[in-house]
Amino acid sequence: MTATESSTEVRPADAPEEAPARAIPDALPLLPEDPPRVGAYWLRGRLGANAAGYLYAASDETGVDAVVAMMTEGSADDAAARDRFVTAVDDLPDEAVLAHNDGDDDDLALWVAIGPIREDDGSSAASDERLIAERRGEDVLSAVLMDRIPHLGRFRGPDFLHYWEGRRRPGLFRIWPLPWPSALRAASRWALVLSLLAMAVVMALAVLLAWLLFRNAEPLEPEPVIPTPTNTSTVTVTPTTPPPAPTTGPTPTTGPSPTPGSPTTGIPTTLPSTSGSPGTGDPGDKF
Repeated sequence: MTATESSTEVRPADAPEEAPARAIPDALPLLPEDPPRVGAYWLRGRLGANAAGYLYAASDETGVDAVVAMMTEGSADDAAARDRFVTAVDDLPDEAVLAHNDGDDDDLALWVAIGPIREDDGSSAASDERLIAERRGEDVLSAVLMDRIPHLGRFRGPDFLHYWEGRRRPGLFRIWPLPWPSALRAASRWALVLSLLAMAVVMALAVLLAWLLFRNAEPLEPEPVIPTPTNTSTVTVTPTTPPPAPTTGPTPTTGPSPTPGSPTTGIPTTLPSTSGSPGTGDPGDKF
């Protein structure tokens, strides 16, 4: 190729136009330990992280994009680190802070939403707003980590290290009550309807299987007793006569009643007759 030749290629007229390159790079996907939502902002991906916190790409229900800076578990447990986070957020311009949680929530990690960021249309303005929001979020986390403070004096001894730098999991966040979008898109409506239909089908199958399993099962209660046609029943009578007391000699079985001075043995002195009169014979005969 000579110096007079052009290095540009001529594209045919019917060739499809190439889409403009995205000015804003895509964020990394969220991990299982990342919260799905903080405040009114749904998290879309990770933009950066250090020992003090994480930067997330987020958007609210209206579609306004923002950058969310959130503290880690270790930095959120340090009162001094929380104060540095709040001080760094107060130093940001008022129009840049879209939302943040209260610093009095000691059990939750502090976070701040920085923006606004226009929709990525390939223009330099959207890229600049995204980069500015990211730089501000990095400044907030760097203030917590104190890595941009100039060193005073000569370096001696080991390097400075926060005691909580090893605990780099995302800080605690409130997951109840569950976030519910105020405006459902068409895809969200269909997903909700399909999930409800799936639940109804599963419940119907469970009821059908239970009916098929237990329709031929034996009853748990015993069958009732059916009386006989004559309405008769057998009654067993247990005699309640006490046993005779021991005696030292023979006791007459006949004769007149004992005199008042004679000992009483509790055994009748007359034998029962066998004539079948009432009160004599087998006690079960009268029944």
